[in-house]
Amino acid sequence: MSRGGSGGRQRVRTARGRSAQSTRWLERQLNDPYVRRAKAEGYRSRAAYKLIELDEKFTLLRGAKRIIDLGIAPGGWSQVARKKRPDSVVVGIDLLPVDPIEGVTILQMDFMDDQAPQLLTDALGGEADLVLSDMAANTVGHQQTDHLRTMALVEAGAAFACDVLRPGGAFVAKVLAGGADHHLVAELKRNFATVKHAKPPASRKDSSEWYVIAQGFKGR
Repeated sequence: MSRGGSGGRQRVRTARGRSAQSTRWLERQLNDPYVRRAKAEGYRSRAAYKLIELDEKFTLLRGAKRIIDLGIAPGGWSQVARKKRPDSVVVGIDLLPVDPIEGVTILQMDFMDDQAPQLLTDALGGEADLVLSDMAANTVGHQQTDHLRTMALVEAGAAFACDVLRPGGAFVAKVLAGGADHHLVAELKRNFATVKHAKPPASRKDSSEWYVIAQGFKGR
């Protein structure tokens, strides 16, 4: 149950059985302009606008004909890719089930499975122009452990990108506060012409997430 607050802000009454934390989450959702915009424009999550904003800054999707979406659930990034590049081939993978998206091949499996890279490559049908990764490890509440687990996924995604990208292609991945570690940045700089960090406006200010954007793959 919600009610209007000052300035039109929605406030949520604390319901029996609902924790204070879940009440705060619900109130934040109700008052998030990106959540409202996503519903109005047919995107599955507010995360779609992170890719839209990154694309506006780095022109990631321009000319992209083959795109891989690592950690596709719930599908917002692939929706953006298909909307901006309707002629593109898009392949996504996630442990979680994802409702079908027109024109997108979705694999429900662990990206860290030994078979995943080959299955993704086969489904794509050629070298990738863009590899997107919004993957993050399930948190355990220990900051250092959570960071290491997420960075392991980013490093695996980067290694995969270097195997499947065409020369000139790009790799985008979610990292945590502080950005990619020095070893990964050095590896990306060795393989890409430019490596930058960005926090799109759609990324909540209190979130620790940033994105690393590597463009101009130098080839194998």
